[in-house]
Amino acid sequence: MKYGRCAAVTGAAMLFLTVGCSSASDTGSSTAATSSAAEESSVADPQPAGTVIDVTIMGGDISPTNERLDAVVGEPITLRVNSDTTDELHIHSVPDHTFEVEAKADQTFEFTVDVPGSVAIELHHADRTVATLAVRP
Repeated sequence: MKYGRCAAVTGAAMLFLTVGCSSASDTGSSTAATSSAAEESSVADPQPAGTVIDVTIMGGDISPTNERLDAVVGEPITLRVNSDTTDELHIHSVPDHTFEVEAKADQTFEFTVDVPGSVAIELHHADRTVATLAVRP
């Protein structure tokens, strides 16, 4: 009887170890899959920090126009521009910023504002206000 119990305990222990090893390898593969997914998401286009404004100038239409947005002093403000014409973006802030817009896609302009207040972003040739930023401390 003593040997029977010992064999049963040994058999149960071996079964537990086998199941435990199987679970460990399953966990390893899910960790690898999770790592792979994390790598894929980090490869995707990262969103810039701060305020981001997507500007489109196509066929005489400008988007956005007169948009109201919030921003923070010293944090980056990014303008991502797709345009079919040349123009000039002027940022009425302290300090002022001017960016030459070309007739092409995927242009990026980044700036910061040092003084809180209302900041207009204008397209000079089109004579349009793209956005007004409420910049807070």
